[in-house]
Amino acid sequence: MRPYEPIEQVSIRAVRPDDRERIVKAFRGLDQGSVYRRFFFHKKELKEQELRRVTECDGVSAAVLVATVGSGDREIIVGLGEYVRSGASADIAFAVEEDFQGRGIASRLLQQLADIARANGILQFEADVLAENAPMLAVFRNSGLRMQTSHGQGVTHATLSLT
Repeated sequence: MRPYEPIEQVSIRAVRPDDRERIVKAFRGLDQGSVYRRFFFHKKELKEQELRRVTECDGVSAAVLVATVGSGDREIIVGLGEYVRSGASADIAFAVEEDFQGRGIASRLLQQLADIARANGILQFEADVLAENAPMLAVFRNSGLRMQTSHGQGVTHATLSLT
């Protein structure tokens, strides 16, 4: 278990190109259950194109926010939220390091991504969530955004209205 700073010390900011190694380190620190809930399959490494897509986003058609603790050389990424636009909609996804789950980080990431998306004309978020991932579904349900869901093959498809 990684020692953590109080939740007030968690900062949320836009990803930067120099976050590449911090993202690799954060991914390697996730347990396989968290990786599976995020990607729907087990994987040990992020591919080069995934790292490039995350760290080189434009903040309009794709936006990535990171939750960090510490600063400078001691800054650690403990969460990441992203959207990728498709027309007036955007797919969203989140990952939060296990020691920081249940502390409101995904909710904060969602709210800030919603603000960015609205400013860029996005009308709704969409996400596929494993039906067993009750904590993520609760984040969506408690977000204050109108949510519609459909279910199939162990996956809940959530549509969150930004209007």
